[in-house]
Amino acid sequence: MTVRRRLPSRPFKAAVAALCTVVAAPLLAGCGTLADGADSESITVMTWAPEGTKATNMPGMPAMAKAYARWVNDSGGIGGRKLRIVTCNERNDAIQAARCAQRAKEEKAVAVVGSYSQHGRSFISPLEVAGIPYIGGYGLTQEEFESPYSYPVNGGQAALLVGNGRQLASVCKRVSLVRPDTIAGDELPELLDTGLRAGERGAAHDVRAPEDAGDYTRQARGALEGVGATGSPGSAVGEDTELDGSCVTAALGNRTGTFFDSFRRVQEDYPKVRIASILGSVRQSLVDSTGGDASALEGTYATGWYPAADDRRWGPMNKVISKYAFDDNRIDPADPGTQTTWIAYTVLRSALESLNGQKITASTVRKALDHGHAVDTGGLTPTLRWGYGDVLNVPNYPRIVNADVTYQVVRDGRLVAVRKGFVNVGRTMERYHPTS
Repeated sequence: MTVRRRLPSRPFKAAVAALCTVVAAPLLAGCGTLADGADSESITVMTWAPEGTKATNMPGMPAMAKAYARWVNDSGGIGGRKLRIVTCNERNDAIQAARCAQRAKEEKAVAVVGSYSQHGRSFISPLEVAGIPYIGGYGLTQEEFESPYSYPVNGGQAALLVGNGRQLASVCKRVSLVRPDTIAGDELPELLDTGLRAGERGAAHDVRAPEDAGDYTRQARGALEGVGATGSPGSAVGEDTELDGSCVTAALGNRTGTFFDSFRRVQEDYPKVRIASILGSVRQSLVDSTGGDASALEGTYATGWYPAADDRRWGPMNKVISKYAFDDNRIDPADPGTQTTWIAYTVLRSALESLNGQKITASTVRKALDHGHAVDTGGLTPTLRWGYGDVLNVPNYPRIVNADVTYQVVRDGRLVAVRKGFVNVGRTMERYHPTS
């Protein structure tokens, strides 16, 4: 379980100087010193994500933010003002997440955009105190869908899990869910079960797993046995025996590949079952690294927020990446983190341009969004707006405005759409009944 610790009382600046960098030119020449590239006419925004940790890493999100800023600034900026991006390494740590939020306040950021953190309790409160909006977070935590200062662009893990449950209910009689043994992970089983119940299936077998393990053999066996698969070491029953109606789905972020590697080895001693996941846990890069069209992930079901990576609607983003980040291997255009960051910055730019010469502050950005400003994302999501009548009636997730998901499958080594268009799981999500 994630341990929440009290923030230290010493000043933040020295502690976070090494964590944060600035786009275009190095903005931090030293502790609290501004170098060339910053000026009073620039618009400061922050993006944070974990990098270099033993758990999930999302370096593509701050990298995409920087590429977006290069593009905007090369095109004249926002009303003639440059977009200045401050990035922060959140490190999958509650204290560091709070420090990143504090840094956003110190830098006078008008918004935190396209960021990733599982420590919502640590970063939302500092942002609320500072009055800074949180636009398009990855959607991991309940706080992102509760705070009036948060403007989510997707339905978060809640929509993915509910959607995954609905997707699996059509083919699975029994399901095991392998998920992180964390506070954020504790919310996932009931969400998946909500989707399964909509398809008249029973609750999934819950398998907790450490999010930074190097081997998941025990969890793989537990998942298989949880759906009725039985076997013994050396039996090799999985080679030609399939257990109909049994499925294992995993949502372990970057460690999902490690889990499926353990699962592949354990599977040899058990009847075969169908495997599934959510986008972000299964990515095209993972399929490629595990053999492409010969990958053990062939046939895996996956639920995502956005169109498949080969959809033409990603064309503008791909052009920006090609021109402004062509040599940055941190950015994977098929990664949901990269995609979420692109959409979140689309929202920010639209909101800033709607101010029509008004003073740009965190407060005016919030007011524009709160008063129903509509954002067209080019078909990557439905039109986004966060007015009072736009939010859905989902228990514990009152800020959700987009409950669309997509169903994908690994076919011939590529993640492709199972069906055209989006599936709206809003009605199903409204049936979600949290146990606590």
